[in-house]
Amino acid sequence: MIQTLFGSLKEEEEPKKKGFFDRMKEAVSRTRENLEERIEGVLSLTRTVDESALEELEMILIASDIGVTTSAEIVSTLREHAKRQQIRDGAELKELLKAELKSMLDEQQRPPRTVATPPEVILLVGVNGTGKTTTSGKLAAHLRTQGKSVLLCAADTFRAAAIEQLEVWSERSGVEIIKSRQGGDPSAVLFDALQAAKARARDFLIVDTAGRLHTKNNLMAELDKMRRTTQRLIPDAPHEVLLVMDATTGQNGLQQARLFTESAGVTGIVLTKLDGTAKGGIAVAIARELKLPVRYVGVGEKIDDLLPFDSGAFVDSLMEK
Repeated sequence: MIQTLFGSLKEEEEPKKKGFFDRMKEAVSRTRENLEERIEGVLSLTRTVDESALEELEMILIASDIGVTTSAEIVSTLREHAKRQQIRDGAELKELLKAELKSMLDEQQRPPRTVATPPEVILLVGVNGTGKTTTSGKLAAHLRTQGKSVLLCAADTFRAAAIEQLEVWSERSGVEIIKSRQGGDPSAVLFDALQAAKARARDFLIVDTAGRLHTKNNLMAELDKMRRTTQRLIPDAPHEVLLVMDATTGQNGLQQARLFTESAGVTGIVLTKLDGTAKGGIAVAIARELKLPVRYVGVGEKIDDLLPFDSGAFVDSLMEK
């Protein structure tokens, strides 16, 4: 009986794992094809890996938006390995490369803070156009599938479309929303949402913030004001500040990311539009250069197309046909 029970549980888990991996694999297909084609062009599977091949590999990694600094570090590690023990062929090089990529990602992966008393407050920050509002709605839906109660806060009051868009997502995900009129004070809306989340005993409050004001200084000042407002009602909040980045912007998005990490207390990254780029290696560059964990990746337009980031699935998807 026990064996039958464990057998059925395992059968139920396998399709879920396969489904997750397949979706990740599909999302990074353009990056994988780009990598595979270039690596295969440099190496045959029977050829010994030499210095020339390693230099070519470094250029390939840079082209996949892993970045100059990070690519150099990866190849340096592979070079040291080759000095100690010859890398026999392209197949072994790929396995070593996969291990190094996963190691870099895992080095920054750390669990979110444990929140003793709900609500857990999550601020989503980032420039306009990265998919911040959409991500807010998808994250709410994802948490609901985990059996959590969620409240949305439309704190991007500078863009009328953001409020309307979040309303649509609140309906689709079955989550209540706290909003104001366009041009209202974002911190005032947040204050109302914090009170509502506490009064209604919600597990999570997800806050969609503005991505652009008149100047960058104004934007950062507004985000800082929102942090102070949050701490007036919940002293240890916000518990997560997730920076939403568009994977298609690649290295160009890193400079924007640095501005937010310096000023907004970012604790993790949501990488959107991963399915729309051949430069998915940016995930590795983000983790290494910003020293931040990637929490979620956006892999499509549907409500369930936000996946918790898994370094093993990501690297396997990136390096397998």
